[in-house]
Amino acid sequence: MALRAVMSWYEAIGVDAVVLQDPIDRFAVVEPPIAPPRAAEPAREMRRRDAVPAAPAPPTTPAQSSGDEVMHARAEAARAETLEDLAGILRAFEGCPLKQTARQLVFSDGNPAGRLMLVGEAPGREEDAQGKPFVGRSGQLLDRMLAAIGLDRSTAYIANVVPWRPPGNRTPSPTETEICKPFIARQIELADPDVLVFLGGAAAKAITGTTEGILRARGKWSSYFTGKREIPCMATLHPAYLLRQPAQKRLAWRDFLSIHERLGKGGTGDG
Repeated sequence: MALRAVMSWYEAIGVDAVVLQDPIDRFAVVEPPIAPPRAAEPAREMRRRDAVPAAPAPPTTPAQSSGDEVMHARAEAARAETLEDLAGILRAFEGCPLKQTARQLVFSDGNPAGRLMLVGEAPGREEDAQGKPFVGRSGQLLDRMLAAIGLDRSTAYIANVVPWRPPGNRTPSPTETEICKPFIARQIELADPDVLVFLGGAAAKAITGTTEGILRARGKWSSYFTGKREIPCMATLHPAYLLRQPAQKRLAWRDFLSIHERLGKGGTGDG
């Protein structure tokens, strides 16, 4: 009871600390404790830390690689003096990755001396198996469309922008298309048709650079310059699209009537 009374009295008079026997200077600067010395670092670790690594060689970017392949493709295509030369050069060309997954080159079909040349985008499964463009269901429809204006594969020449089938029939990448463009340009130049028709918007875009959708671009005559002369050209709907959208066959029929008329005029002039 006496101790509790003493503590209550200390609290009442404001005592908040205990005074020890030895005085404490609370304003003195206290030195931090000295850390024990570290063990010497092994010489191997020191050399590794102090060594300056050699700067790595700059990696080849995909853009640089594809640019080199496009330049190589241009040089190879320019070497071809005939369509047979061009086909042989393409068989030996290793610059397009699609060649590694395709069964074989799909170069052309029909008559290279024909006045009409038709160009699609890329071969599909049936074309890859047979080595000829437009031999599947879309090719059978194309044959009927040609027959409707009095033509067949003995009077027309057929090719693709990309001569190898993309895996799974996917759309060719922009890089793959750019690599193949010099070859189709040379193929058109060597075939030298009177009328050039692009089957689908992708083929028209790749060869002419048009940005219009196929439904707006189709049926309009323009000209394609081969480096030697102007060839009347037009885009029309791809047969594969017509198989999915049969109602649009009426538009393709109009286009083929226009093609027939242009061939009857000798294939000259711009419409």
